[in-house]
Amino acid sequence: MNKEKPVESGKVKYYLAPMEGITGHIFRKAIHDHFGEGIDKYYSPFLVVHEKIAISNKELKDVLPRNNEGMRLVPQILTNDAEGFIRTADYLTKLSYDEVNLNLGCPSKTVAGKGRGSGFLSDITGLDGFLYRIFEGCKCSISIKTRIGIYDPEEFKELISVYNKYPVKELIIHPRVRYEYYKGCPHRDIFFKYMEQSLNPVCYNGDVFSEKDIDELTAGTGNRPGAVMIGRGMLKDPSLIRRLSGGKKYTKDEIKAFLNRLISDYKYELGGDKQVLMKLKELWGYLGQSYQGKEKVLKQLLKCTTLQELKILQEQMIG
Repeated sequence: MNKEKPVESGKVKYYLAPMEGITGHIFRKAIHDHFGEGIDKYYSPFLVVHEKIAISNKELKDVLPRNNEGMRLVPQILTNDAEGFIRTADYLTKLSYDEVNLNLGCPSKTVAGKGRGSGFLSDITGLDGFLYRIFEGCKCSISIKTRIGIYDPEEFKELISVYNKYPVKELIIHPRVRYEYYKGCPHRDIFFKYMEQSLNPVCYNGDVFSEKDIDELTAGTGNRPGAVMIGRGMLKDPSLIRRLSGGKKYTKDEIKAFLNRLISDYKYELGGDKQVLMKLKELWGYLGQSYQGKEKVLKQLLKCTTLQELKILQEQMIG
């Protein structure tokens, strides 16, 4: 499961981004089976470090190899506790994982307020010491997903100097600061400026929704990222990475099969219709943006109260 795909020289690699509450193993497996062409890696939503156990039962189910067959999954860990990170990484190594990802990107108040995720970026000295400890203590490779600072994009100058001290498997850069959340445009100028200074392989993440976005990232003769991580773009169009890899946009039959697969698998996993309804409505909040002229139907779908009603409105959306 964790064997690297061979990648053609000069080919951009594409990764499915971790999105808490959405891209769990059920969603990943459905994406892989229906639209997996061109996806080189999948990243799990973050695992929280626990004091008394290595990993919770819910988190374990999400990263169990048997629930992620056929894909290269990289588990992501959220913490500012070096010993806890090492303990969790060691457990994942025993499950056959040879790479884990450190979350230094989550901008949410509940996470950042505890000095985790992008909140850790405000403590450069503490972050440096943390990285020293985990790179010394972990048996597996470590990649990092990071924002470029807290308030000012130029904070990344100091951050990149810290990352350059360590053998980072891959530095995944979302070029927004913490307080921008997902608003405004990513600072791609900052990304390219400091990508040149990185001593580690670099992956771009942030607002990739079309072929035009990829062309802007890979055009020209200068240094360009070898990999691109896509999150919301894959929720708006589950076939996006397939399209970027030379394939076609999903057909009506394909998207119907994909959504029906999700409903069936979520129902088996979660049981009640209410939980399944919430999952599908959350996905349609993104997917619906691709259906111009269907705004009234989408509004009804996002307000519906039964799974049966959602299925009817879903058919009207797709046509």
